Amino acid sequence: MEYLLPTLREKREVDSLIRDTIDKVLVLRFGRSSDAVCLQLDDILYKSARDVSRFATVALVDVDSEEIQVYVKYFDITFMPSTVFFFNAHHMKMDSGSADHTKWVGTFQRKQDFIDVVEAIYRGAMKGKLIVSCPLPPERIPKFQLLYKDV
Repeated sequence: MEYLLPTLREKREVDSLIRDTIDKVLVLRFGRSSDAVCLQLDDILYKSARDVSRFATVALVDVDSEEIQVYVKYFDITFMPSTVFFFNAHHMKMDSGSADHTKWVGTFQRKQDFIDVVEAIYRGAMKGKLIVSCPLPPERIPKFQLLYKDV
């Protein structure tokens, strides 16, 4: 799917997209184009991109790129795929019932789930919020366990 959605491989590309996306939610999918789960998410993102184009921009970030490792470390991206949201250069967080509010880990079960999440982030951001509640029911939110190293 990387040929259908813009794919970022350099830090300056990510920086400029975060900085230049105004009054829209920026959706950055961190992952690998060779991973099956990433491809499943990419398919949902591609199918949804037109529906959310009025209030969101979607881009893929290649985690294997050396320059992108700064973001991989900063957002603690250990599970693939991970989706990070921004609005007017502010990192948007979402309370989905997991311990990590900084990103969405895993894929969405269906297209409408992704649209609902992006719309909730947009509405919250327009009200000045930096963290929003997840609009999805708990059974449609991917579950994972956080393992902390050296704790």
